[in-house]
Parts: sequence; structure tokens; C-alpha cells
Amino acid sequence: MAATLINTKVTDFKVQAYHNNSFKTVSSADLNGKWSVFFFYPADFTFVCPTELGDMADKYAEFQKLGVEVYGVSTDTHFTHKAWHDTSETIKKIKYPMLADPTGHLSRAFGVYIEEAGMAYRGTFLVNPEGHIKLAEVNDNGIGRNADELLRKVQAAQFVAAHPNEVCPAKWTPGAKTLKPGLDLVGKI
Repeated sequence: MAATLINTKVTDFKVQAYHNNSFKTVSSADLNGKWSVFFFYPADFTFVCPTELGDMADKYAEFQKLGVEVYGVSTDTHFTHKAWHDTSETIKKIKYPMLADPTGHLSRAFGVYIEEAGMAYRGTFLVNPEGHIKLAEVNDNGIGRNADELLRKVQAAQFVAAHPNEVCPAKWTPGAKTLKPGLDLVGKI
């Protein structure tokens, strides 16, 4: 059984990205001091991937309001990201950086690389401002994700980070009641 990535520090990396109609370098240093979401997907020009990336694009402003940068990541090159962006109406909506991981370095570091395919599973990771992974989810490639649910989980992680003596129960949303773990709650929920 593989060890969990929860509370581990993100591996140092430096990759090319397509962002805002240009190429740029993104590195682990860019994560310092802010929340980040890594949204791995198998490949550009595919089927489920554009539905997920479009869903994230539709919610990107809400992630930004929470101080969260979203990074879409596949093993395609930054050139392929640009070509996909230029030809797909759905992908044209993307305002977040699309990271290129053709060597699989990032995908391997996050434990989502499929060696025999040279692609990644659908992995979602939330990294806190200190560079530690607080959420790690991996879906098989036929199962799409939901940006609304990810947004809710980011809000819960940020709440717990700001209120270390409280936890968020199932289906928690901002403003809802939280729990304060203690002996008095054992067996009462």
C-alpha cells in the first residue's frame, strides 16, 4: 500500500506552462505563501478532460477570491496546451496556468503517473501556503470531477487552518456549524 501524501511537502519542480496567451516557467517557489490546487488530467484533446477543465474555468474567479491558484497539469507540452487552447471553445475559457509535464516528474511526485501510458490519473491536490498537501484525491480516468465540491473542500481546509481547534463535518459549507473535538462529543454525534 502506498503512503499518503497528506501533510507532505510538495517536491521541488520547475516546468513550462501556457498561461494568458504566453509561455512561462512555473516552479515550486511560486507556491510560497498561497493556497494552490494541482488538477492533473490525462491528456489534451480528449473527452472527459475538457469538461473538467471547463468546469474549473467557470469557478476560477471563486478560487481566486479565496487566494487560491489553480494549476491544470498533464503530460502534454506547453505547445500542445496552446494548440488545444487555440482550437477548443471550452479550453479558451481557461485563465489558470496549464502546466506541461512531458517528463512525468510532477505526475510521479504526486503519485498519479501511469508508467505504461505516459499519462496521469485524474488527481486533485490542495497545497497550503507552507507547501504541504492538505487534500489528495485520485480518480480513475473515466470518472470526472466537480469544481463545486472542490471549492467547498478548499473552503473547509482554509477554515480549519484559520481555526485549528475546530473541524468541518460532512457537507459543511461556509457559515454552517463546525465541531470542536473533545471528550464531550464522543458517542454523541
